Amino acid sequence: MSERIHVHPVNPQPRQIERAAALLHAGNLGLCPSDAGYALVWRMDARQAEENAVRLRALDTKHPFTVFCTSLTAASRLGRLDDQTFRVLRRLCPGPYTFILPAAAELPRRFKQAKRRAVGVRIPDHPVTKALLEAVGEPLLTTTLSLPGHDDLSSHEAETFADRLPWGVGFLLDCGDCEPGPTSVIDCTEAEPSIVRVGYRPLALD
Repeated sequence: MSERIHVHPVNPQPRQIERAAALLHAGNLGLCPSDAGYALVWRMDARQAEENAVRLRALDTKHPFTVFCTSLTAASRLGRLDDQTFRVLRRLCPGPYTFILPAAAELPRRFKQAKRRAVGVRIPDHPVTKALLEAVGEPLLTTTLSLPGHDDLSSHEAETFADRLPWGVGFLLDCGDCEPGPTSVIDCTEAEPSIVRVGYRPLALD
């Protein structure tokens, strides 16, 4: 049975956040609010949680998941930031944006094993997500709550899925409804950053 953890959307209670962090450290797959809908989250070494996410979303096993980071410094440990890319991230972060970055030279083993040449990172702007990342003490892998055969699920409306959490999800960090998403996607692997997808919030790179 999945655990539903109620938390304040602006001032999340430390005890509730610590409970969610403990469940992640135990290897669980979680459902966390963000500034672009609720998202599935898990630790990089939580293989079973990742397998659950892959099955839930009917994804290819080589699907390139995004990484939630707390800061530009954390993002720079995963992807290379040249001066132009750094300026773009500094202007837009934190926020509902996913950046595809050239993979850093010294990646965590999780990414080296997959021979990743690019890494998708997000620095979310949501008090609950920020608090959870700080409590866990490391970046988290994440993917959107988009499940085959569940078109009626609105990923930003907590009550539409809170009472029927999908199989394999260990907990829901429930703070009520959040921003709808999706994120904008910005490709920073070429000489000039380019917008791959415009999300719910208007975006311009210049």
